[in-house]
Amino acid sequence: MRSVVNLTVHGIGPPSRPFEPGEQDTWVTVEQFEQVLDAVAGRPDVRLTFDDGNASDVEIALPRLRERGLVAEFFVLAGRLGEPGRLDADGVRELVAAGMTVGSHGWAHRDWRRLDAREAGEELGEAHRVLSELTGRPVTRVAIPFGSYDRHVLRRLRLAGVTRAYTSDGGRARPDAWLQARTSLRHDLDAAWTRRVLDGRPSPLARARSFAARTVKRLRG
Repeated sequence: MRSVVNLTVHGIGPPSRPFEPGEQDTWVTVEQFEQVLDAVAGRPDVRLTFDDGNASDVEIALPRLRERGLVAEFFVLAGRLGEPGRLDADGVRELVAAGMTVGSHGWAHRDWRRLDAREAGEELGEAHRVLSELTGRPVTRVAIPFGSYDRHVLRRLRLAGVTRAYTSDGGRARPDAWLQARTSLRHDLDAAWTRRVLDGRPSPLARARSFAARTVKRLRG
């Protein structure tokens, strides 16, 4: 494969907790989620990821993934395990037992560009330790909260031993790249949106703008 599409799922179905600011934009219905799953089934160039550790990961997503023989990577907020509407420790273990991969979304959904020393220890140290103990295997992949990163964040991730970092930059990615762009499912997605994201090819100008924007993020700070 020359490139892959990484899709990000947040919450599915009726919300079981209050929305955080802007979160409603990436919350989808069960029907929308099933539409996406049916579109990506059998496509090796599409990867499914989940952010935030919502209860819907196990209650809604997991059985539908298994029905279709799909696997996904779940990025969990370690410091929010067990909160209302969130995964708990048993839910994380259930994902692993079902053949899913668990990574870190940090500790408390903070902007990693604005961490002090204590917060950085929680986000990039304690979160990995907690999740590694729960899953019984090293947790070395992360999804960057809010897609917010700069050269300092990337340096911290490499020093922390992160082997792959997922962003929210959109577009396709090289399959083996350390930094992986992703596209989030949206509340207004439909079949046309899905086709465009999976099979659309941006113009040379759009590709150039996207490359420039990512370069700025990698170098700023």
